Amino acid sequence: MVVQVTMFRKVLVANRGEIAVRVMRACEELGVRTVAIYSEADKHAGHVRYADEAYNVGPARAADSYLDQEAVLEAARKADADAIHPGYGFMAENAAFAARVEDSECTWIGPPADAMERLGEKTKARKVMQGADVPVVPGTTDPVEDPSEVEAFGEENGYPIAIKAEGGGGGRGMKIVESPDEIEDQLAAAKREGEAYFDNDSVYLERFLEAPRHIEVQIVADHHGNVRHLGERDCSLQRRHQKVIEEGPSPALSDDLRDRIGQAARRGVGETDYTNAGTVEFLVEDGEFYFLEVNTRIQVEHPVTEEITGIDIVKEQIRVATGEEISFSQDEVDIEGHAMEFRINAENAARDFAPATGRLTTYDPPGGIGVRIDDAVRQGDDIGGDYDSMIAKLIVNASDRDECLARAERALREFDIEGFHTVIPFHRLMVTDERFTEGTHTTNYLDEELDHERIEQAVERWGPEETDGDDEDEEVTEREFTVEVNGKRFEVNLEERGAPAIPTGGGTNTGGGGMERPDAATTDDSGGAVAASDGEQISAEMQGTILSVDVDPGDEVAPGDVVLVLEAMKMENDIVAESGGTVSEVLVSEGESVDMGDPLIVLE
Repeated sequence: MVVQVTMFRKVLVANRGEIAVRVMRACEELGVRTVAIYSEADKHAGHVRYADEAYNVGPARAADSYLDQEAVLEAARKADADAIHPGYGFMAENAAFAARVEDSECTWIGPPADAMERLGEKTKARKVMQGADVPVVPGTTDPVEDPSEVEAFGEENGYPIAIKAEGGGGGRGMKIVESPDEIEDQLAAAKREGEAYFDNDSVYLERFLEAPRHIEVQIVADHHGNVRHLGERDCSLQRRHQKVIEEGPSPALSDDLRDRIGQAARRGVGETDYTNAGTVEFLVEDGEFYFLEVNTRIQVEHPVTEEITGIDIVKEQIRVATGEEISFSQDEVDIEGHAMEFRINAENAARDFAPATGRLTTYDPPGGIGVRIDDAVRQGDDIGGDYDSMIAKLIVNASDRDECLARAERALREFDIEGFHTVIPFHRLMVTDERFTEGTHTTNYLDEELDHERIEQAVERWGPEETDGDDEDEEVTEREFTVEVNGKRFEVNLEERGAPAIPTGGGTNTGGGGMERPDAATTDDSGGAVAASDGEQISAEMQGTILSVDVDPGDEVAPGDVVLVLEAMKMENDIVAESGGTVSEVLVSEGESVDMGDPLIVLE
């Protein structure tokens, strides 16, 4: 039951980065003060700078800081906030946290906890949609635990099979099984990712459609029984099931199919007591559509819909949470023109989109008519590997798709980022790619059809020059001072550049907030890590967290064997042996954080 009838005084945004700033901007325009939360790794981040006040909720290099429910609620109490907006990711689809907020002094700016549970957990959502006569991909309606269940499903429905985390989304927590001999490993991996990213290792099965379009419908529902859809977005250009470019409206739908999908989304959501914003996702293949999942939150790509409808979805979220009725009818939702969103990730597309880190020595985003930038960074910021690799979003809109592509090509050419690799060269390739410009691509185009050599050529042509980077770090030492009183962050405006580094006490620091592992490496005179033994060393190519160690001392490994799994920027990365040998030392353990260059395994 909604008791709030006036606009909020102060909203805590339980998130970080560009989405936190996006929500704060909407609050500011509504006359609402904002509260940020942050980990030690984020204490100078853009969302902290933007908020009216900010509170520390956890240690450095810990994404779990943003998942600490008690710490977030305590920050809201200290700030005297009267509402919490979760953004996307982290706890945005955590029904247990939503329930705790609902039971607190704060209003939850999102769907009710019970509606989130019905639609946010994929097996329950499938049952709801089947009851609403919405087509559903063949799959299980109950979680699976044992490999034998996956094998039985494959015998009945065929391969490939998608094993999907209940709380997953965006390809995280999803593994594809091509044959029976992959079942055990892929089931374990899906459960592991579900636990790591969504605090829920429950998984279910679906028949995997091999060449579909990915279509999602934006909906908004209020406490008065109104459900509106704001048209669809096409998210078919994906890499490893991660969306990279989104657009609206879809170039692949007929008017009839577009109407049927929109009405199905409204019908399915209308079967629940769902309120606030959300997205109903579908797969489209051979003229038929199938329900995929409901995202019970705002989406990364919501600006696409805002640009073609003129509706501020975040403001609608806030107003609905106060108890207001949606101010427009379904007939008043007009789709005008075309819009695309390009995720600007810190990744090297030529190296299989490996995460990149460094300092933004240059950050000069594009402008002009029809160009929107959602970000939370500025020139001089350090981009680490603690969180998601997306640093900004470029949204372009125009009168039609052809003009939108031309405008996107111009905007991407203007977007100047130096200091590390980004996916801008890849995006510049795609806006002139024949399959994409014709709108005939499917979800498997990037992974299975696009020639990877073209990506390498694009990065070579438009990417940054390779530099050592060490000299630059030595030239400028930045001192940024903050004061915390009872966990609340205060700016004291004391900053020096070009001064000697401030000494730190209590041991040698690895540069990532943790103390150096005594058995892993020592530091040479240049500050670099050197191996603890004379054997061949397998080192971390990026900063991240060890998800699993797959070898023990004494094991024999062959070239290409996976020795451990490293999670970096919410992506699993298999670390493999380049040559064979015997494992003499394992220098890390599961759950441990590592920096780029840290030694992991030693072979002899």
